Amino acid sequence: MKDGKHVVLCIDDDPDVLVVLRTILESAGYAMAEAPSAEEGLAVFKQEQPDLVIVDLMMEEVDAGKTLVQEIKALQGEVPIYMLSSVGDSLSQHVDFQELGLLGVFQKPIDPETLLATIKAKLN
Repeated sequence: MKDGKHVVLCIDDDPDVLVVLRTILESAGYAMAEAPSAEEGLAVFKQEQPDLVIVDLMMEEVDAGKTLVQEIKALQGEVPIYMLSSVGDSLSQHVDFQELGLLGVFQKPIDPETLLATIKAKLN
């Protein structure tokens, strides 16, 4: 928490996605930290110690999101992590979310109501 608000770390290489997430989260009373890459995301994670993480599956490298999730889990295994993906429903055939330690996946374009309901249920 920061200033009495839950902190959500959003990691995505698309600046437009980060703007949308910031608008949704801050309007609902959350604080948002952000990073445009897996490497920067790990640094921000260590600095901010967020309450929840949303990470893009496919960033600068195909496996950047998967690798980042594993690194975060090694540092702090209890933080809830959700994947953000534009790949679609076929994604579940290629990635075992439970094996990665993910709680779920948000599809792009993100549905604000689903996002907020999920975060509220997990953090409150």
